Amino acid sequence: MRFERKIVAIALAALVPMIAIALLLAWIGNFEARTVWTVAFVAVLSLFVATWVLHEQLVFPLRTLSNLITALREEDYSLRARRARRDDALGEVLIEVNALAAVMESRKLEAVEATTLLRSVLAQIDVAIFTFDGQGRLRLTNRAAQRLLNLPAERMIGRTATDLGIGDLPLQDATIDRAFPGATGRWDVRNASFREGGAPHRMLVVSDITRALREEELEAWRRIVRVLGHELNNSLAPIKSIASSLERLVTQDELPADWRDDLSRGMRVIGTRTEALSRFTRSYAQLARLPEPRKRALRVGEMVQRVAALELRVPVSLNGEDDVVVSADPDQLEQLLINLVKNAADASAEGEGRVAVGWRRDADAVVIRVEDEGPGISGTANLFVPFFTTKAAGSGIGLFLGRQIAEAHGGTLTLENRDEGRGAVATVTLPA
Repeated sequence: MRFERKIVAIALAALVPMIAIALLLAWIGNFEARTVWTVAFVAVLSLFVATWVLHEQLVFPLRTLSNLITALREEDYSLRARRARRDDALGEVLIEVNALAAVMESRKLEAVEATTLLRSVLAQIDVAIFTFDGQGRLRLTNRAAQRLLNLPAERMIGRTATDLGIGDLPLQDATIDRAFPGATGRWDVRNASFREGGAPHRMLVVSDITRALREEELEAWRRIVRVLGHELNNSLAPIKSIASSLERLVTQDELPADWRDDLSRGMRVIGTRTEALSRFTRSYAQLARLPEPRKRALRVGEMVQRVAALELRVPVSLNGEDDVVVSADPDQLEQLLINLVKNAADASAEGEGRVAVGWRRDADAVVIRVEDEGPGISGTANLFVPFFTTKAAGSGIGLFLGRQIAEAHGGTLTLENRDEGRGAVATVTLPA
């Protein structure tokens, strides 16, 4: 039975015994038939009136509640229930429905504002963004994407990546050279996945890195010119001065008695500065010609022993396992360790200390540590800056070249002071 009919049936069932008793009393009391039927009619009429009032009192609030819930389902939060009060069971239900409507209205407003903000941000970002649904059709894009494909948004929405001409873009993060209808250059392609409404979606982000690369390249050239200019001036200035002095010396009418010594001394200075400048340019060329590593299986213990045998100034202690193997270019990695051990020996020789080289397998990495007992590092800001050195005869490329070698192998190189005792420790971490 429907709810309304149940209410009527229950009301009738509750009043029927009372009517039956009234009729029975009227019959037993020998009342006239007219009186009996009048009483019965009044009872029945009262029954129907009471039932109708009960029906309206119950059904009308329920229909009101149904209308409120329907409005919530249709995202219309302007309706509110009246006469909601705490001292009434139905009133408490209406209070909670009103509160639910207020919360849902606030949440919808926040969602609308967040969506508006997101669209505004996407519109201003100078990166092309494409969002595809589970069927591979475009659902969201921005102005940068429209400029990239030279298409308006209304002609892009609902089309697949193949239809848009970008179906061949890699599904993994990559850097590519590509000509699009709206631009040509080098692009950074990023892929991400997310779920909306329980369905998987894909986000494709294409950013132009041509300008950034050009700016980095220009800045690199500026740094190179500054370094070369500084070093050339440092070497050529004394050479020019000495050459001018020697020219004045040999053009004198009467040469002094020690002119040969002055000439020999000046030529030696010129030769020394020329050789220093030659070493500098060779070092600079070495940085630019670092080849790709030719990796093969390499036993770390054997390599460290060969490197340690080259250092005779200070004792070099070794501590590691013989079965540690790494995939690396033997020549490059050995050169890296030679530089680190040489630097450690230079530092330890000042205080008559020693050098310790240790290596171990640590999870999925191989760690090589070179420790010295020197004075330590006073500042770490310029350690890996090319041609920066604190040594009188240093070239300033050892650590920079070492870090290049480590990073070319997918690893890292760090240099810091020791936690215990004097000295510093250089740590090379390579993939096992």
